[in-house]
Amino acid sequence: MRYFKTGIERPSEFISGGLFVSDVPWTHSNRTVESFEVIIGINKCLYISQGDVQYEVNPGDVLLLLPGEVHEGYRVCEEGVSFFWLHFLAGETYEIFEEEDLTNQLSRLNKPDSTKYSSEVYIPIYSTPRRIERINILFQQLLHVDSSNYYTRQAANYITTSLLIELSEQMISDYYTSSQLSQSDYNISEIVEWIRVHALEDISASDVADKFTYNKDYLSRFFKKKTGFNLQEYIHLMKIAKAKDLLTRSMRSIKYISERVGFNDEKYFMRLFRRYENMTPTEYRKAFYKIHMNNH
Repeated sequence: MRYFKTGIERPSEFISGGLFVSDVPWTHSNRTVESFEVIIGINKCLYISQGDVQYEVNPGDVLLLLPGEVHEGYRVCEEGVSFFWLHFLAGETYEIFEEEDLTNQLSRLNKPDSTKYSSEVYIPIYSTPRRIERINILFQQLLHVDSSNYYTRQAANYITTSLLIELSEQMISDYYTSSQLSQSDYNISEIVEWIRVHALEDISASDVADKFTYNKDYLSRFFKKKTGFNLQEYIHLMKIAKAKDLLTRSMRSIKYISERVGFNDEKYFMRLFRRYENMTPTEYRKAFYKIHMNNH
């Protein structure tokens, strides 16, 4: 399995898209294109190869065709085969990497001391997303915008990028709950993902232990062994990371931000923030804006 990674600080460029339906038995032509192409199976099976790999794109499957690589049909498809297709251009740089490098690529995403969200998407060359309906809805929106003669082409570009983000998010989420991981790593990945999703709520180590039916002390030792972080510390760091992001994007009060990240006690939040950041939330906000202005 190969994966595609590209930056999305700027939207990907939509070229064209549509729904293909064949009312006769049909075989995909042999060709090479200079853009990326996403194929989403709708009805029956599309038999298509890319390089030396043969794929069966069934309803709900997604295949990414790469620029410069030969793709062609290797078997006749049944009458009525249909699929969505989308051609787009990625950012200035992109990377294709093998499955064995996936863990290294994704390992930084759940680090609790990161103040930035990922500005990259990670998409498998071939996948069967669990929530394909979300992808189909985005594709329908894309086709609608493309046919609506908007005054700006950017609308299609942004929906294309949203579709890539959805594919990436589903892949990452599925990876962290994958049976390919060892049972212990799978358990930790589930816990880490649950904390990430609920980081803005008033949660504690006890809540996590109750949720996953562990003894709290055992879970804390287990979590520390696997991640290097004390469980409660990890929760706090995730919350502080969320708070730092809010402090740099909003001028709302410290009390508001404290409550927004799940701390009802503003003073306790401020003490924690100082412990981990060696400054108060207000000092952090001022320092950020000073740096931002000096580097504008």
